Amino acid sequence: MPNQVSVLPLSQNAKPEVVRRTANFHPSIWGDRFLNYNSEDKVILARKVREVEELKEEVRKELLASAAHHSQHLSLIDALQRLGVAYHFEREIEEALEHIYAAYIDHDDIEDDNINNVSLRFRLLRQQGFNVSCDAFNKFKDEIGQFKESLTTNVQGMLDFYEATHLRVHGEGILDEALVFTTTHLKSTASVISNPLAAQVTHALKQSIHKGIPRLEARRYISIYEQDASHNKALLKLSKLDFNLVQSLHKEELSDITRWWKDLDFAGKLPFARDRVVECYLLDSGNDIYDAYGTLEELEPFTEAIERWDISSIDQLPEYMQICYRALFDVFEAIEEELAKQERSYRINYAKDAMKLLVRAYFDEAKWFHQDYVPTMEEYMHVALKSSGYPMLTAVSFLGMGDIVTKEAFDWIFSNPKIITASSVIGRLMDDIKSHKFEQERGHAASAVECYMKQHGVSEQVVHDELKRQVDDAWKDINEECMRPTVVPMPLLMRVLNLARVIDVIYKESDGYTHVGKEMKDNIASVLIDAVPTY
Repeated sequence: MPNQVSVLPLSQNAKPEVVRRTANFHPSIWGDRFLNYNSEDKVILARKVREVEELKEEVRKELLASAAHHSQHLSLIDALQRLGVAYHFEREIEEALEHIYAAYIDHDDIEDDNINNVSLRFRLLRQQGFNVSCDAFNKFKDEIGQFKESLTTNVQGMLDFYEATHLRVHGEGILDEALVFTTTHLKSTASVISNPLAAQVTHALKQSIHKGIPRLEARRYISIYEQDASHNKALLKLSKLDFNLVQSLHKEELSDITRWWKDLDFAGKLPFARDRVVECYLLDSGNDIYDAYGTLEELEPFTEAIERWDISSIDQLPEYMQICYRALFDVFEAIEEELAKQERSYRINYAKDAMKLLVRAYFDEAKWFHQDYVPTMEEYMHVALKSSGYPMLTAVSFLGMGDIVTKEAFDWIFSNPKIITASSVIGRLMDDIKSHKFEQERGHAASAVECYMKQHGVSEQVVHDELKRQVDDAWKDINEECMRPTVVPMPLLMRVLNLARVIDVIYKESDGYTHVGKEMKDNIASVLIDAVPTY
C-alpha cells in the first residue's frame, strides 16, 4: 500500500484530521547560550588589534627571510595556513609559491629525496591551484614498482605524504596507491608512537587537512603547534590573538542571528522543524516542511507561491506555511535593501531563482514519497543534486561578496559547473549513507541507498561502497576545478569547496546535524565559545 499521509473524516461538516509524519528532532542543545554577546572594552580591543598588526610585520619579515631555506620556507607557509592566519599574507604566500612552482617546473627537484619536502611542496602548490605533476613521487618506489619500505620509518614523512594524496585528481594512480599505502602504515604506527605526533596521526586518519573546516582545524592546530619545540613564537602568538578576535566577530554575528531566530519563534510555531540555527546559521525549516510535515495538497501551492514570489500568495497557505513564507520574504527583502545601497540589487534575483529551483526539487521528492515511488539512480540524482541545496547556498554565499563577484559569476552557477555538481554529490551521498535509516523509519522519500539497491539488486554494504567511491571521484572533480586557470576567481571556488568540507566533517561518522552529539558540540564550542588561552 502506498506510504501516504492519511486523511480521516471526523464528521460531515468538520475538516478532516491530517495525520502527519513526525521526525521527533531533538531541540536545540544551546538554549539562549548565544543570545547575549558582551563586546570587549574598546581600549582592550584596540590594544589587541595593534598587537596583531605588530606581530604581522614580524612574521612577514621572517617569511621573506626564510625563502633562502627551502624546507623552512615550506614549513612556515604551511604553518601560516594551518593556523588560520594566511589571509594576512596572501600576496607574500602567492609570490613565494609562484617562485617555488617555477623552480619545480624548471628542475623538478630531482635531487630532493626527502619525502617530507616533496609531499609538503606538492600539497601547498596544489592547494594554491598550481597544476604540479605527481611524477615526483615515482622516486619513492622500488624496482618492482612498490613504495619503498624504508619510507615507513619516517612517520612525519608518511603523514605529509598521506595529506598530499587528498589533492589528487583523476588518472593519478600513484596517489591512489599512496593513499592506501600511507593509511595502512599510519594506522599500524598510531598506537606505538609518542605524542603529540600520535594525536596528529589519529586525527589525520579521521580528518585530512584538505577536507577539514579551516577554522576548526586552525583551533586544533594551534595546540599542536604550541607543543612543537621549534615553533615560531611570534607566529604562535599572532595565531592565538587573531583566532580570538575572529571568534569575537563570530559571536557577535551569531548573537544577532540567534535574536532574529528567537523573535521568529520557529521552535514554537514550527515545532516539527530542526532547531539548528547555531549548527548551520541557516533557516532550514523549508526543508523540513517538505520532508517531515507538509501534505502533498499543501506543498503544491506552497511551491507555486515561492515560484511566483508574490507576498499576496500567502493567504492561500496554511498558517504554519505562512510563517515560513513570510520569514523567507523578509530575509530576502532585507538583503535586497542592503544590496541596493551598493548598487548590486540585481544579485538578489539570482538567489530567488536558486531558491525556486530548490523548492521545486523538494516538491519532486515529496511527490515520490506520497506516490510510494522509488526512482532510478539517474532520476534520483537529477533531482537530488538540486535538493542538496548547494546551488542555492552558492548563490546566497555570493550575495555579500565584493566586486570579485560579477553577473557572469552568477550565470556560472546556473550553468551546472562541475565543481558545484561534485560538491552536491558529496553532500547528498554522504548525507544519504548516514541518515537514510532514520529517514526511512519516520517516513521519507527513497534515498540514494534505496534507489541503488532496488535498481541493481545489491546489498546495502555494496551500495555504501559504491556511493563512497562516487564521493571520492567527486573530490577529484573539485580538485581539478581548482586548478589554474580557473573559470571563476579562486575565492568563489573556495565557497563551494568549503560547503563540501562542512559535509565531510558533519557526516563523516554519523548525521551530526540532525542528531547533535558530543563531537559536534565540542566542535562548535572550540570555534564559537572557548577562546584560545593567550598566557
